[in-house]
Amino acid sequence: MPFLPPCRTGDPMSFTYAEVGATRDAVLPSGYHHLRYRTRVGDAPIMAAAAEAVLTFAPQRAIGVRVTADGPRAVEGLLVTSGLGIASLRIPAPCRVVWVEDTPHRAGFAYGTLAGHPETGEEAFLVELADDGVWFSVIAFSRPARWYTRAAGPIVVAFQHTYARLLARALRRLVATPR
Repeated sequence: MPFLPPCRTGDPMSFTYAEVGATRDAVLPSGYHHLRYRTRVGDAPIMAAAAEAVLTFAPQRAIGVRVTADGPRAVEGLLVTSGLGIASLRIPAPCRVVWVEDTPHRAGFAYGTLAGHPETGEEAFLVELADDGVWFSVIAFSRPARWYTRAAGPIVVAFQHTYARLLARALRRLVATPR
């Protein structure tokens, strides 16, 4: 994996946290809220479609998140901005892809926060092929970076858990085999 530097004060393209890449092995740093969500999304034949969906931000778009990226597919170093909300109330969340994995049995990526993101930390989205089917995981560590995320407190944590469930539900729909 290429070295992606941590935060450098004043550089808008630098990560806003020091533990860059910690989601790859799911050893999450202390001092952050941790999210570990895992759910089965289907049987083995959907793995390739699930991998492609995750790597192209399809679950996020399917639930109404506006995703703008410097490319169509997750690659290390790609700049990605997610936008939640509507019109002038949309909150931008700039990130940069930290790592990508794309094998027949495991695919996904993580992105880390940049200046302007309402949180500080990293979030990974993965699909894995196991003996009992295809599993989707969201692994994250974060803490508030803005006054409004600090003020929202536990509401932000609840939102993150709901967001993970919504992504899983969307992924199931995206890769469902017609009957």
